[in-house]
Amino acid sequence: MIRVLIADDQPLVRRGLALILAPDPELEVVGEAEDGSQAVALARELRPDVVVMDIRMPVLDGVQATAELARTLPGTRVLALSTFDMDEYVVAALRAGAYGFLPKDISPEELGAAVRIVHGGEAAVAPRLLTRLLSTYVRTSARARPAAAGVPPELTPRELEIWQLLATGLDNTEIALDLDISVSTVKNHITGIFGKLGVRDRAQAVIAAYESGLVEAGGRRG
Repeated sequence: MIRVLIADDQPLVRRGLALILAPDPELEVVGEAEDGSQAVALARELRPDVVVMDIRMPVLDGVQATAELARTLPGTRVLALSTFDMDEYVVAALRAGAYGFLPKDISPEELGAAVRIVHGGEAAVAPRLLTRLLSTYVRTSARARPAAAGVPPELTPRELEIWQLLATGLDNTEIALDLDISVSTVKNHITGIFGKLGVRDRAQAVIAAYESGLVEAGGRRG
């Protein structure tokens, strides 16, 4: 049983999400929070496996609440929600420690699947959606972005190549085809890349690629 806490400032949205998840025999909604501060407090009390977290909430927003949960309850994983696909707060939430992002107009099946993915420790973000999101963020919020950190020197040329392809939206199979190597080899390289970058998943690896200057909005760096 996966224990789920729902955090959203709109009562109808909270109730709707709870009703969507309730019929699934593998999921249990253990609580509902109306703002980020209450979400953190309830998470500490109830110890849910997954928090379905709206990004924009009063008192303490979803990004700040996610950062606090990542710091104090690393076993509780956050799945962020937003009304808009292209939202700079999503990037902030992923950087703060969210394991995934979904728009609020997803299907019930997609929501349940994403909760399971996040619970399993994977990023519930479609690669191309994440790439479009980051491209928009980079293009529209350049002044707010950190300065390019540079590419870590310990990465091998092959790891740099795979990191770049990953950041431009390719999945493991597509990377393997592009480089004419096996999918298992790609997976092994990605594990090494994550370790050297100090990131947890593909979402954070893509963010790191943009912030390092490895890739830029609209495609690969020349």
